[in-house]
Amino acid sequence: MCLLPVAALAAPRSPLRLLGRGRAAMSTAQPLKSVDYEVFGRVQGVCFRMYTEGEAKKVGVVGWVKNTSKGTVTGQVQGPEEKVNSMKSWLSKVGSPSSRIDRTEFSNEKTISKLEYSNFSIRY
Repeated sequence: MCLLPVAALAAPRSPLRLLGRGRAAMSTAQPLKSVDYEVFGRVQGVCFRMYTEGEAKKVGVVGWVKNTSKGTVTGQVQGPEEKVNSMKSWLSKVGSPSSRIDRTEFSNEKTISKLEYSNFSIRY
């Protein structure tokens, strides 16, 4: 069982505000970015998805994370460029306390006009 520190459950530092149709938009002048990722190493069975969700909410990005059948963790992150870059660094260097990140691959990085998700979630 994975236990997340209470601090990781805190609200994001940058509030999200909902704009029509339940989509979230962040109050910022920065361009919005979207990037897909896949994390390789010891990343399953070590609460990696739960810590990723906690970090994403803390940083203030949206998207998703899930385990793959090949033992990696994959997902997508969207938000202001600076926050997406912060999440990319966390996915590359930090992870959950018991994880071992061998490498992280990022793909399909692009500027987007609006967020495609209203929160960050774990997919199954």
